[in-house]
Amino acid sequence: MLLSLELPVLWKMIDTIAITGFGSRDGAGVMVQNNIIIADDHPLFRGALRQALESQFHDDDISEAGSLDEIIAIVDNEPEIDLVLLDLEMPGVNGYSGLMYLRAQYPNIPIAIVSATETPAVIRRCIDFGASGFVPKSVGAETIRTAIEKLLHGDIWTPPDLDLSSPDDGEMVELVSRMASLTPQQIRVLMMLKEGLLNKQIAYQLRVSEATVKAHVSAILHKLNVDSRTQAVIAASKMEIDQWQPGAVQARQ
Repeated sequence: MLLSLELPVLWKMIDTIAITGFGSRDGAGVMVQNNIIIADDHPLFRGALRQALESQFHDDDISEAGSLDEIIAIVDNEPEIDLVLLDLEMPGVNGYSGLMYLRAQYPNIPIAIVSATETPAVIRRCIDFGASGFVPKSVGAETIRTAIEKLLHGDIWTPPDLDLSSPDDGEMVELVSRMASLTPQQIRVLMMLKEGLLNKQIAYQLRVSEATVKAHVSAILHKLNVDSRTQAVIAASKMEIDQWQPGAVQARQ
């Protein structure tokens, strides 16, 4: 989502970077071309961030996506993607589900979250689910320049003043581990279950048989250690940003 503060911040960022812009370099100082995807459902924000990056990384190839399906189409057409900058809320992405799917489907592509929801708990969860970094939408030019540079060099980047060392309770740790064990197709099936779709509808959307969907549902129940579709949906709801509270999933004893 686009906050009223974000575009002024980004326009200021563009002005600053346009003066001090530079390209990406490898360890030997040689200019390299990176392929970057900006994934956000707000076209004005995407355009502003794209302009900022183009001013900073002159030789890079930057694509835009407004939904999870658009991200998949770009990656499938251009497999040599160096970085995805992903918002947490956009079509096909609800909370951590998009991050989970992309990490499972494309494990070699770094994914950094760019979001206005920047609480320590959310940032910690994104890292737990495999994000290479978290860039708050509120940061300025110097910070985003540092973040993108480090991410493109394979480092993990989060706001430097953020303490991510606070321990989670055991239930949260177990749930993160179980969610991370789902395959890409199982994640999509789980998200469709959460939307209230029947097996027949899921099969139609995924272009598979109902038997295949039933097999995915059974695997999901087993991996999440729950007994029913309802309990699986409750687990899926915890991938929403504001739902990571203890006690929401009742696992089998």
